[in-house]
Amino acid sequence: MATAAASVVSSETGDLRAYMAANPAAVIEEVAKQWNVSPHAVIAALPDGMARLGPGDGFVAAMKDIATWGEVTLIVHTEDAIFEFTGEVPRGEISRGYFNLMQPKGLHGHLRHDRCGALAFVERPFMGKASAFVAFLNQDGGIMFKVFVGRDANRELRVDQLVRFHALAKQFSEERGA
Repeated sequence: MATAAASVVSSETGDLRAYMAANPAAVIEEVAKQWNVSPHAVIAALPDGMARLGPGDGFVAAMKDIATWGEVTLIVHTEDAIFEFTGEVPRGEISRGYFNLMQPKGLHGHLRHDRCGALAFVERPFMGKASAFVAFLNQDGGIMFKVFVGRDANRELRVDQLVRFHALAKQFSEERGA
């Protein structure tokens, strides 16, 4: 028999799914804050076919693949800022407990790959255009960062990268509602 607490959680999840069905382009981090849930929960509540989730242990392989895509946009969204980097994601390797982006200038740094709890492959409308991104979700359900498929001269998603995105999604996830 279901408990009252389980009913409330189920009811809230259903309400969030309904909200995301009506607002699939909503900013994930803002919805998470408003609903007092993790960004992971918001992504999981997207309409069927918009999100594919996979395990976090695919972090290194996903990053190595993304490093071959060419120009993409990497976004880090915090409470206080939204950082965007458009360019090639450098190759990386594991050393001293981090996945190190191996480039002396431009995008570089040290990522705690072992804190990645899930990968999310999201395709949805955003600001009136199709968008596709890989969200690297930490073990707490937060978004470490997102890597967006690049756009061509007409501001459309790059077909070559979208093919790579779909292949990565297929490799590391299962589509909900399929």
